[in-house]
Amino acid sequence: MTKILVLSPHADDAELGCGGSIVKFIEEDAEILWVVFSTAEESLPEDMPKDTLRKEFLGVISDLGLDESCYRIHGFRVRRLHEKRQEILEELVRIRKSFHPDLVLIPSLNDYHQDHTVVSNEAVRAFKTTASIIGYELPWNHITFDTNLFIKLEKKHIEKKFEMLQNYKSQIKKGRSYFSKEYVFGLSKVRGIQCNAEYAEAFEVIRWMI
Repeated sequence: MTKILVLSPHADDAELGCGGSIVKFIEEDAEILWVVFSTAEESLPEDMPKDTLRKEFLGVISDLGLDESCYRIHGFRVRRLHEKRQEILEELVRIRKSFHPDLVLIPSLNDYHQDHTVVSNEAVRAFKTTASIIGYELPWNHITFDTNLFIKLEKKHIEKKFEMLQNYKSQIKKGRSYFSKEYVFGLSKVRGIQCNAEYAEAFEVIRWMI
């Protein structure tokens, strides 16, 4: 059974960047461990409880039929992950020793969000000699992105991705355009056209082990 580690600096990052692929991996009976480093309490609208994003992420987990062994949620402060770089690395090393992933999904190394940069760089340090590593796409954080790997998807995978994203009422309320149906299906269609598929998600290959 393939073991896949999904690293999400904030609740919602991985769903946006590779949600369709996660759905496909689960469908193919891969073993998933999904790690969220921050639930971004300081970034919520003032009228929302501080645990809103945590609960929204747990809604995603429920939608996917995953149990509590499949995820970990940390409480690092949003936009301050750089202050906890060593703690993050040590947690990733613990995961490497206990979970032994075959494939690690991280934000692109061309992602300029400060928290994403920390998670991605520390993941490369932790897994560069033991696992394949690919970077997922969050276009609003990129200047460049190398589309050198595609995961081909079907409409059902993108429909499920969009359904998962509807859990994030707090972000939809803030008017995040990348939660729109037009964006989710549009980018997936573009990536599908690039690899002769109905839909797809694109990734950067950072390290590939055979």
